[in-house]
Amino acid sequence: MSACLLSFATTDRPVAAHPDSPQATDGRFRNATPRPAEGMAKTARILWNFLFNKPADSVPRAPLPVLALTRAQLEAAPDRSLFRLGHSTLLLKLRGGFWITDPVFAERASPVQWMGPRRFHAPPIALDELPPLRGVLLSHDHYDHLDRDTVVQLAKTAEVFLTPLGVGDRLIAWGVPADKVRQLDWWQGASFDGVRFTATPAQHFSGRGLFDGDRTLWASWVIDDAADGDGGDGLRLFFSGDTGYFDGFREIGRRFGPFDVTMIETGAYDPQWAYVHMLPEQTVQAHQDLRGRWLLPVHNGTFDLAMHGWRDPFERVSALSAERDIALATPMMGEHFDLAAPQPTNAWWRAVE
Repeated sequence: MSACLLSFATTDRPVAAHPDSPQATDGRFRNATPRPAEGMAKTARILWNFLFNKPADSVPRAPLPVLALTRAQLEAAPDRSLFRLGHSTLLLKLRGGFWITDPVFAERASPVQWMGPRRFHAPPIALDELPPLRGVLLSHDHYDHLDRDTVVQLAKTAEVFLTPLGVGDRLIAWGVPADKVRQLDWWQGASFDGVRFTATPAQHFSGRGLFDGDRTLWASWVIDDAADGDGGDGLRLFFSGDTGYFDGFREIGRRFGPFDVTMIETGAYDPQWAYVHMLPEQTVQAHQDLRGRWLLPVHNGTFDLAMHGWRDPFERVSALSAERDIALATPMMGEHFDLAAPQPTNAWWRAVE
């Protein structure tokens, strides 16, 4: 949540409006259910507690285990492979092409690199070692999901950037070629090499500066690698981006489910802001609403963005999944995960001091 609050520290405006979107009113985007007004007093109290009243275990005391990756390993990986690179950054190999979600390779999730939440671990692979990307998938414009330096570097080799409305305008303003950018409203989709990407609703907010709150849209994504002509099975994935719990999960599940794997945020939560970041109980319920088979929690294990212990998201979602007989995967950073034939993973965080 702190990275979201830090978004009001600088000015970084989009360059276009999207008045025709059903989600836009008076130049700003909105949730289906309006979020409560924060007010300066509550925002100041949250920042004060974050800066001065953090629990002792919000940051790991020892280095986290990370499996280093090489370009050769990635290129040799089979189709329908997933590699978790940190926070909400996932590398997917689909139809021979690589897709990355919310790529953040910066040391800090912040508008400046001399302050703000710092990484617990280095990425499993350096940015310049990534293979050329078929595409980049962005959920919204907060600093822990949209890293300008990373995007500018990826624009040299990535073929397409899929974004919610307005986020693409930012990329173009940063120098990403306009013909590489596809901006979508909720329920709109685009297909590449037999894989369809559909922007779906989320319950969140946006902004990177003092005056641009909600000037860009936020979204979750459905990724549908359809059955091939030889009778192979299809693969359907869900990536939440950032979101509070809302009725939209049931509608997404009705339209697109069931999902083979849901990649849903479980981290940076607190009852004070549950309307924009889900509590673990809500994450599990969202997975069930989506009619998911395997749950892979993200938005954890990389940055200190809330008031909970760094292990808490893993422990709470693990306990809840066991109670509800939900198949759970928590791959280590850099660990290969087979989307076509998912298998349980180890509770790696329990070995960290």
